[in-house]
Amino acid sequence: MIRYALTRLALLVVGLLVASALIFTVLRVLPGDVAQLIAGTQGSAEQVARIREQLGLNRPLWEQYAAWIGGVVRGDLGTSMLTGSSVSGQLWQKAQVTVPLGLLSMLVALLIAVPFGVLSAVRRGRGDGTAISVVSQALAAVPVVWAGMMLVVLFAVVLGWLPAQGFPRSGWSTPDLALRSLILPALTIGIVEGAMLLRFVRSATLQAVGQDFVRTGAAKGLTRTQALIRHGLPSVGLSIVTVLGLQVAGIVVGAVVIELVFNLPGIGRMLATDVGSRDLVMVQGELLVLTGFVLLIGFVVDLVHHAIDPRQREA
Repeated sequence: MIRYALTRLALLVVGLLVASALIFTVLRVLPGDVAQLIAGTQGSAEQVARIREQLGLNRPLWEQYAAWIGGVVRGDLGTSMLTGSSVSGQLWQKAQVTVPLGLLSMLVALLIAVPFGVLSAVRRGRGDGTAISVVSQALAAVPVVWAGMMLVVLFAVVLGWLPAQGFPRSGWSTPDLALRSLILPALTIGIVEGAMLLRFVRSATLQAVGQDFVRTGAAKGLTRTQALIRHGLPSVGLSIVTVLGLQVAGIVVGAVVIELVFNLPGIGRMLATDVGSRDLVMVQGELLVLTGFVLLIGFVVDLVHHAIDPRQREA
């Protein structure tokens, strides 16, 4: 197990290095000049050149990358080119919105996918099982922005139960208000992602129903549902863990979009703002953190899968 974990950790580090190089390179080839943006439309060529020198933009790209990645290794993601604020500090502040939103969205997705996915498989060919399958396919095709707008109309405008936008300035010092402001965004992401995950759960459950150990349990006097719950769900859990790791990327992307729709002061909204203002240091730090989070989830999923699946341990 330790050897496997070290191997996966090494791959994680390599993946982060490759991702950082790609992020840095792509941002440098995009059109626009942050020095010109700072100098303004009336800035002279001399002013632009001086700003580029102050920001280190006149140095070779490999030197800029080496300086940035060296700071990342020390835990310093740099400072904003426009405001001079710490990238790490800004990310920590915005993560207090994005991380709870992602966790709530994942919880909603699991609460939808697991019970309804299993029920859809067990009741296959019957009215309720078919209805669940049809509804899940329809919800999986719904754009997350449209789903958010519909939930706002229903729960905020018509019923008036939840706030339509925003996050309390007091943050989590008023946990009830903060949690209420995240319910609709989490439902938006969780419903769409849960509908996608439900189809994988249904497929894995159908495969488990046909396995020998489920039939043996039924032959010993258990009902098919009891045999599935007692003997089949552990194998279904392996599939759920694997697919859930892949769904995290969708949840992260959904959070970036939903933060704009619901006007939440999270990492996604900050990323969109910094891309528009060409703040390269902020953008590359934000993208690296989001990429690292997705890779870290994959690393954890691999370890969990290896720990609970005896076939992988034997291999």
